[in-house]
Amino acid sequence: MERVKRLREALPPQGLFAGKTWRFSPEPFALPRKFVAQLEFLGRVLLRFYKAANLLYLKSSRGEAPEWAARWLDMGKPPRVIELGRRGAWRQEVPRVIRPDLILTEDGFRITELDSIPGGIGLTDWLHQAYAELDPSFASRLAGGRHGMREGFAGIFGDAPRVHIVVSEESAAYRPEMLWLAEQADPERFRLASPKRIELRPGEAVYRFFELFDLSHVPAAEPLFQSAARGEIWLTPPPKAFLEEKALLGLFWNRNLRSFWRREMGARFFEELRERTPRTWILDPSPLPPHAAIPELELTDWRQLKALSKKERNLILKESGFSPEAWGARSVTLGSDCSAEAWAEAVDRALHAWPQRLYVLQRYHKPRRIPFRWADEKGLFEEEGRVRLCPYYFAEPGPEPKRVRLGGVLATICPADKKIIHGMREAVMAPCMTEA
Repeated sequence: MERVKRLREALPPQGLFAGKTWRFSPEPFALPRKFVAQLEFLGRVLLRFYKAANLLYLKSSRGEAPEWAARWLDMGKPPRVIELGRRGAWRQEVPRVIRPDLILTEDGFRITELDSIPGGIGLTDWLHQAYAELDPSFASRLAGGRHGMREGFAGIFGDAPRVHIVVSEESAAYRPEMLWLAEQADPERFRLASPKRIELRPGEAVYRFFELFDLSHVPAAEPLFQSAARGEIWLTPPPKAFLEEKALLGLFWNRNLRSFWRREMGARFFEELRERTPRTWILDPSPLPPHAAIPELELTDWRQLKALSKKERNLILKESGFSPEAWGARSVTLGSDCSAEAWAEAVDRALHAWPQRLYVLQRYHKPRRIPFRWADEKGLFEEEGRVRLCPYYFAEPGPEPKRVRLGGVLATICPADKKIIHGMREAVMAPCMTEA
């Protein structure tokens, strides 16, 4: 309880998440050394995946790969956003920050989503410092190292003399943590910029902490895109909405593209990602031939999803991207955890959204129950929970990064009765460290 009291007292005056609270654990979440090594390798796999996904889209848009890949990824996006994604100035660029959501299951872990504009970078850095101050043995065992988050983030910008971090109103809850990160990394080099107007000088860099569906609320976006296209500044992540779609995992699982993914990623990386990701489908309601069926589900029409039994609908339905409903678990429906009526409504909503908004269906892998401790002013509590791990990977600077570093791992531990794991008042958030 004394440790948790010290953690609460160490919070920055402005907080870390606007209006958000969480529970504190008296120690970091411990991971086996072998597991941490797996996470370090996973960063290389995901960087290769993003490069392959970028190539697939570009080839598809030029008619050199199946046209439906780019058509699906462009669905519902205005022409300006599509044009931005195809600009030659950042043709080979991929996100320099990669954060997967990993759910711990009985047989390892599963990657349920990928995020290239993730929250939690500043929070995880603060957690590293706060727990390192509690106990020197924590400091030496933190995954990624005590300063791995701030050093990893700063490192993606190379020798840019100044970095402007543009946080939109849509992402305003994360502004305090990015302010903390900027101040701790280098307050002379990093600054939070207004989403309305930015003064840019040649050679500087911009970190885009805003979604491309929200451009109408970011007046500064168009000038900085133009400046980046002329090569005057460097921008990350690149304005490629297609790389921010959950549908990428649906394309990864598409049988018609298997040889492409294996060739571009390499057999070892392909098999690793195949083992770690749940089976994912893109909901395209186009009619199938009478003799055809959706792989593994054996449905001949997506509307037949509504008739599945509760046991059969051990499935997650969620919006793919380019929408304010596509993050924070807002659009997520777990079929086995809702009534038949609610499931049917979710399926109808997904199908009726086509072709303006894209939905994906994903096999649900049940998180395993893990004991954990947390404390508040009332006492110390021990219970079982379900765990999501968010490792943060930072790519090296340069035109075509070949390496990434693991900066840290954020654990979110929800009570066992919560089937969908995300940040909430009842959740513990803690950094990860290797077991002693």
